[in-house]
Amino acid sequence: MKLTVWTYEGPPHVGAMRVATGMKGLHYVLHAPQGDTYADLLFTMIERRNHRPPVTYTTFQARDLGSDTADLFEVACRDAVERFNPEAIIVGASCTAELIQDDPGGIAERMGLDLPVVALELPSYQRKENFGVSETFLQLVRHLARPMERTARVSCNILGPTGLGFRHRDDVEELTGLLHEIGVDVNVIAPMGSSPTDLTRLGAAHFNVMLYPEAAEDACRWMERNLEQPYTRTVPIGVGATRDFIAEVGRLAGIANPRTDESRLRLPWWSASVDSTYLTGKRVFIFGDATHAIAAARIARDEMGFEVVGLGCYNREFARPIRAVAREMGLEALVTDDYLEVERAIEEASPEMILGTQMERHIGKRLGIPCAVISAPVHVQDFPARYSPQGGWEGANVIFDTWIHPLVMGLEEHLLAMFREDFEFHDEAGPSHHGGHAPRPMAPMEPANASHAPAAGEAAEPAATPTAAPAGGEVIWLADAEKELRKIPFFVRGKARRNTEKFAAEKGLSAISIETLYEAKAHYAR
Repeated sequence: MKLTVWTYEGPPHVGAMRVATGMKGLHYVLHAPQGDTYADLLFTMIERRNHRPPVTYTTFQARDLGSDTADLFEVACRDAVERFNPEAIIVGASCTAELIQDDPGGIAERMGLDLPVVALELPSYQRKENFGVSETFLQLVRHLARPMERTARVSCNILGPTGLGFRHRDDVEELTGLLHEIGVDVNVIAPMGSSPTDLTRLGAAHFNVMLYPEAAEDACRWMERNLEQPYTRTVPIGVGATRDFIAEVGRLAGIANPRTDESRLRLPWWSASVDSTYLTGKRVFIFGDATHAIAAARIARDEMGFEVVGLGCYNREFARPIRAVAREMGLEALVTDDYLEVERAIEEASPEMILGTQMERHIGKRLGIPCAVISAPVHVQDFPARYSPQGGWEGANVIFDTWIHPLVMGLEEHLLAMFREDFEFHDEAGPSHHGGHAPRPMAPMEPANASHAPAAGEAAEPAATPTAAPAGGEVIWLADAEKELRKIPFFVRGKARRNTEKFAAEKGLSAISIETLYEAKAHYAR
């Protein structure tokens, strides 16, 4: 563990909470100190749930450490069963409680409770939230699912959606509709929306749909071995992936030529239309959980005409698939949970757009780069009241709208290029369709001997990292070079400035003229 102001994943007990919160009739008894109850806010404030997560905390305090904290857990466990009357409980410890080694699972087993008790072993100091989701769901399936007779009609289970998931609620609705169009019934949706009793019926399905590998792949593999249920490998996010998914479902269900109604699908035509030609070649940097990052990379390249200049994920368990896709695109994947490393990579790549998490949205604001959110972790605005899936045909439409909104497109882009010296249409004014980008006054031209610190009108330009300067003093920009630099599009101007300053420093120059700018351009072009 390390001290940080931002983390892509919480500790694994938060993952267990996501499973419990998405389900009905399941209660989580968590051995944890008083301060660890903060996790409730993730669901009530960020996800905007109208009820608390089904979690009982022992909430021991410092003064309790001198006595038997195991007794506190036993009392909390009995109280939870009597008060909430759940169908089953899961028990475990938070990262803090793990240090006192009270063994909640062993305590609960010795209590002889008259209901299923699933003990969770979640190593808080080695693993993280997505592992907690996957391991909790796996243990529930192992304890409750059994082989049984298949349903009369072809059916499947949809596995993977949880509480606090990115558009999971709407993805399930979209996918259920697609499967019904194909002729496949949905047996159980789990964990989200299911109960422990529902999990006992998992074995009745003919196959499983693995909607989110981070949450469901381990359970799907167990069910394939023990219940003889094959599972889908394609995640239906994007037009191509959805068509591949429908074909895969057809093979598993024994349905020849499965078809669905594509009349509401607009992404292919819209991305090929005249207005959307301005998308072609846009340079994008993609970072998030592996499932959504891989899907976004293929949509960006194959369906939107973008150029992917960076690709990565924060969950190391999926490093292999993200690296395979990156190699296919001629890139080196970035696999890290350090947001500062992600920021450095984005700044170096100088993309025109970022597709990422809530953290990349903040990075984009600092660097002046548009960003669309494609993956958890997200903030409250990415749990919309409206129907807004990522998967299936409507998900493709939502993705198109979400991705193009932050961009400067069409006639406005021409105006920014043609009237860059104009008080209203200069390129530092930002997109007019964003309320926070009202036209700002143009910054006056810097005098020849001024430093290159950004003026007030240059807030949209990524901050330049100072390079090593000659011993005689700081590298300065002459007026003609500064004017020429402003002709470079704003989304790559920061990189051009940094490269030119680096070139000048290497050559021992104390001032950058227009000739130096051209020489640096030729040098890096080679």
